[in-house]
Amino acid sequence: MKTIPLGTTTLQVPSVAVGCMRINQLDKQEAEKFVQTALDEGANFFDHADIYGGGECEVIFADAVNMNSTVREKLILQSKCGIREGQFDFSKDYILTSVDDILNRLKTDYLDVLHLHRPDALMEPDEVAEAFDILERSGKVRHFGVSNQNPMQIQLLKKSVRQPIVANQLQLSITNANMISNGMNVNMLNESAVNRDGSVLDFCRLHDITIQPWSPFQYGFFEGIFLGNEKFPALNATINDIAAKYEVSNTTIALAWILRHPAQMQPVVGTTNMQRLKDCFKAADIYLTRKEWYDIYCAAGNVLP
Repeated sequence: MKTIPLGTTTLQVPSVAVGCMRINQLDKQEAEKFVQTALDEGANFFDHADIYGGGECEVIFADAVNMNSTVREKLILQSKCGIREGQFDFSKDYILTSVDDILNRLKTDYLDVLHLHRPDALMEPDEVAEAFDILERSGKVRHFGVSNQNPMQIQLLKKSVRQPIVANQLQLSITNANMISNGMNVNMLNESAVNRDGSVLDFCRLHDITIQPWSPFQYGFFEGIFLGNEKFPALNATINDIAAKYEVSNTTIALAWILRHPAQMQPVVGTTNMQRLKDCFKAADIYLTRKEWYDIYCAAGNVLP
């Protein structure tokens, strides 16, 4: 598996991250096979969140991998905290409690990366900074990131937080590509010119923050997968033609489209289908031509000015 640097760290991570949000849909044998399939392909970066399955997904993962100190050294574990029922919570006490609970469920002493999961309108940067310092000093968290935050929110956080923000999880797919589109439609009056994220793509590139796209095959907000979907005939025809050229699946090409971007993103894939998981990993070995990238972009209905 091809690797990339995570943010400004010296940590080299697989270019495709394995999302564990749906691992609770698998039985024990299936979960073990899922984890081992990823590891066999060199994909040892696993993404979690304390809300996935109400914490059950982390428990299932730890059991599936037969967690112990030897196994732990071979893994890169990332989790997220901050979403509670009916609210977001970046308070110091909640962050510290959440991390302790995550570590207990994962049967580990530390996280490689902790993300703040969605912006909290009541965030106090000083409180977050205190929590991060405690977690870093105690060795419980090595690196820190955010999820779904725009540049000004990250700047506000950095007002107090001294640790580098190494990653930002953002929704991105061929059909949900506004962070790319608005940069190509500057000063235009069309829908694609609307800047909804404060130029977060350019901001992250300028500050060496790794973007981790989530839902890379979804359209809308969890409305479904665009691959094989009759709502996107031109897009699927284009992807299928390119897939045939490279002798890979449409899944591989759809993910290769994201990996082709020079920002060196690390998409998080959420499939629990073993073959589709392998198809995702193959994307790391595909380098689309500029024409192929733009053909796919335009076939999705994205506009070039």
